[in-house]
Amino acid sequence: MPREVMIHPLAPAGEPIPLVLVAHGSRDPRAQASTRALARGVAAARPGLDVRSAFLELAEPTPAQVLSALRAGGAPAPIVVPVLLTRAYHGRVDLPAQVAGFDCAIADTLGTVSEPLLAGLVRRLREACPEYDAVVLAAAGTSVASGRATVAGVAAELGRRLGVPCEVAYASAGGPGGADAVAALRAAGARRVAAAAYFLAPGRLYDTVMSDALQAGAVGAAAPLGAARELVRLVLAAADAAAPQLALTAA
Repeated sequence: MPREVMIHPLAPAGEPIPLVLVAHGSRDPRAQASTRALARGVAAARPGLDVRSAFLELAEPTPAQVLSALRAGGAPAPIVVPVLLTRAYHGRVDLPAQVAGFDCAIADTLGTVSEPLLAGLVRRLREACPEYDAVVLAAAGTSVASGRATVAGVAAELGRRLGVPCEVAYASAGGPGGADAVAALRAAGARRVAAAAYFLAPGRLYDTVMSDALQAGAVGAAAPLGAARELVRLVLAAADAAAPQLALTAA
């Protein structure tokens, strides 16, 4: 990707505003490693920027620990970027509760339909499976209607971009599961169904839904977005959009 040239917004003291990338967290160490790799990619795209990782649960450091360390070190108020693909419970409730009492701005989640998100999903899919006539968009799952609508919207746009049918599959929250989605597409006439990954990092839910799809006959399963250059772009765009919140707070 072209090197990011936008200068990150400055705090009143002239220092770059730090970024705190907050992911869900997992018992699977691959998930934390993926988030830290993304943080390194964001820092590389904006040299001199202080980018840190935090996790809502199942791993440390927590957002409060990172924000406390920044405050103790005299850093400017940071921008907190939720490394989440839907604005469900963790984005709407959990994260704001965990950063309550700290001077910071919270960016939007990363899953809204956008060119970088679609490009990242397509690239990961083609890396895993260059030929297919239908696609399953595999996601973690949520019981929140707005979150499910987000995933459905991304699936619709992904199908339009690829020119093939696209069905959503969930690892949890009541399905349809990976096998259900593959079966529905095959019943409609598809012969080579591939699974795209609406996941930021590997872990139990990713493994569950992808295994389900492959066992049902999917011809390939894409890797999570991870530290993809497209995700780096999304993080920086979300941070830039949230920066005015800090200016309003300081005014």
